[in-house]
Amino acid sequence: MAKQKPPVLQVHGLHLALTSTRQNLVNDLSFTLHAGETLALVGESGSGKSLTALAIMGLLPPAISCHGGEIFFAGQPLSRLDAEARRRLRGAAMSMVFQEPMTSLNPVMRVGEQVAEVLAIHTTLSHRARQRKVAALFKAVQLTPTAARMAAYPHELSGGQRQRVMLAMALALRVKLLIADEPTTALDVTVQKEILALLKRLQQSHQLAVLFITHDLSLVKEIADQVVVLRHGCVVEQGAVDQVLQRPRRAYTKTLLAAMPGQRQ
Repeated sequence: MAKQKPPVLQVHGLHLALTSTRQNLVNDLSFTLHAGETLALVGESGSGKSLTALAIMGLLPPAISCHGGEIFFAGQPLSRLDAEARRRLRGAAMSMVFQEPMTSLNPVMRVGEQVAEVLAIHTTLSHRARQRKVAALFKAVQLTPTAARMAAYPHELSGGQRQRVMLAMALALRVKLLIADEPTTALDVTVQKEILALLKRLQQSHQLAVLFITHDLSLVKEIADQVVVLRHGCVVEQGAVDQVLQRPRRAYTKTLLAAMPGQRQ
């Protein structure tokens, strides 16, 4: 009998707090995410969603520390890795897409060059091979005409196009885990739907494990398999999306559902 692969991501009893005062920011958070699945972390601003993502990526600011629990990536406890090993893991095996790509993209560098730079850092591909790879990535995220988009600067692209560049960058190295932190919040409704559909298609074709962070339960319904509802750093409710959205048990979840567009008040 073949040995079952470990989950791509497992968060067990995570406890994040202010370094100086130990004030709780995330308390006893646990969830498991397998390849080909999307798990949504949902909650209002300050619920601990983005802090959890930063902890997974090893990017917590000095003011915030992990005071308990463990994060496992492909069965490996991340707390045992030194800073250099965590840096190598970012980009090569896990990547993160943020709400506003302009904060991540270099404004004076062409976007094609920025994606190629990821390949230059992490692979031994030749310059010509990197260019071919970038062109293929731009086609995969539906950035056409490809040559023109590769030559563009960030300010010459729309918000949706910049987010597609970030997805191309995230997928450049065939990562196993993609964290999407409010990736559609700054986009209009039509572009939101396009990016969500693209993300879902890429997730399925690459068998990605996707951690999707949002405050909007209507987006969860579109893209996720599992959902964890957070409030003030604590888990309010979690489970399969259909179960949580159709049969919520907690008043807070019901309140979030009532705030969804098109819901009767």
